[in-house]
Amino acid sequence: MSNRIAHAGLAAKRMTAEQAAALIGPGMAVGMSGFTGAGYPKAIPLALAHRITAAHDRGEPFALRILTGASTAPELDGALARAGGIDFRLPYQSDPDLRARINQGEIEYMDIHLGHVAQYTWFGFLGKLDVAVVEVSAILPDGQLVPSTSVGNNKTWLDLADKVIIEVNQRQPRGLEGMHDIYYGTALPPQRVPIPLTQPGDRIGEPYLRCDPDKVIAVVETDAPDRLGAFAPPDETSRRIADHLVEFFRHEIRAGRLHEKLLPLQSGVGNVANAVLAGLREAGFRGLTAFTEVIQDGMLELIGDGTIEVASASSFALSPGGVDDFVRNIDRYREKIVLRPQEISNHAELIRRLGVIGMNGMVEADLYGNVNSTHVAGTSIINGIGGSGDFARNGFLSCFLTPSTAKNGAISAIVPMVSHVDHTEHDVAVIVTEQGLADLRGLSPKQRARKVIENCAHPDYRPMLEDYFDRACRHSKGKHTPHLLGEALSWHERYLETGTMRV
Repeated sequence: MSNRIAHAGLAAKRMTAEQAAALIGPGMAVGMSGFTGAGYPKAIPLALAHRITAAHDRGEPFALRILTGASTAPELDGALARAGGIDFRLPYQSDPDLRARINQGEIEYMDIHLGHVAQYTWFGFLGKLDVAVVEVSAILPDGQLVPSTSVGNNKTWLDLADKVIIEVNQRQPRGLEGMHDIYYGTALPPQRVPIPLTQPGDRIGEPYLRCDPDKVIAVVETDAPDRLGAFAPPDETSRRIADHLVEFFRHEIRAGRLHEKLLPLQSGVGNVANAVLAGLREAGFRGLTAFTEVIQDGMLELIGDGTIEVASASSFALSPGGVDDFVRNIDRYREKIVLRPQEISNHAELIRRLGVIGMNGMVEADLYGNVNSTHVAGTSIINGIGGSGDFARNGFLSCFLTPSTAKNGAISAIVPMVSHVDHTEHDVAVIVTEQGLADLRGLSPKQRARKVIENCAHPDYRPMLEDYFDRACRHSKGKHTPHLLGEALSWHERYLETGTMRV
């Protein structure tokens, strides 16, 4: 018996990935583990893609509803998308093959707040879940499961799926055991009770996932790494964005609205987010906490050097170097990191009560503070809203960060009207570009517009924005939120026609 599979009954259900994939049929709804390229099943999706391709070659239809925690990796999303094996997908994705097929209209995609997925499934809004395919680090003698490098929606999939397939990944470090906190106290209305978490590092649940052994139809052993990419070092633009935000935090401390340890931090994934975290360390902040979804390299470094005392998340998104550091120092990190189900890491009430500072990227913002974080030109999805909305609407501060231009200056990130709205002006407190920071709190729409143009727009586009806004103030029928509706999206149309937003 494998030392990773210590339950005799489940060890008896070991089989190959191909045999396990044969237990998943056309039209099934499958809940798979995985969150930002960590903790996803490595072997079964590939075997499933081969099976689907063979079925299509025979002229047989074969496609699945795929639900995950967030994005996964090419071995899952990419392989199944290329095989034509997905007809519906939620809640977040980043694979180029999957994205292309969504934007070509071949796959139906539901972009949904990460904090809503588990409860929507429990409510029955998403239909029946046929199978859960979940990666774990080990199976204990009593059948409990040691989670892997992400938790995501795994608890919900294991609870609600009719059948369960488990991948036990030998490559995941055994030192992960004890890092997780799986809370089993959630309930459906009207039986809900307060979640007893008052500090980011509180442990309110169990270190293991529960699963009825009778539901398990297959156990597959794997030995494969998570698919995680390296991050580019912060560039000058990212550092300037970070400097503006750090100076804003200092201003808030002087004003008495924040204290020296700030409030729990939430940080999106990417180079700008890493630069902001590095900026906090360089500015001398210490004793910080994080209540976030994903721990990436920048946050791991801050945990390692004591800048962040404790971090709560649902997953990792580490570079290969970050993985090496994590594994090498896992005993120390286990005392500082808590991995939770995303229904807890993204829980609206907890985010509001803890007073989380949300820091997320965006595609574009308009004059009044509406933010598009998901679509190009309003119609083509990039990745999805992820958890940014959970933190923007409910956090103490909602900060959105982006370079002021893209495509070598052909696109302005500040536009008259966003082409798609993910976060309305009512949920956006701070917008930051390398040009500056716009604090939008307590301002009317026209006051917000002047602040955004003056502080955040690139100099090449500022005169165009000023011209639009001045004419809108004169000629818009309504003067509360002035717009020239026939012109408001002309910047996007010009880009699609000419390749630039410039006149």
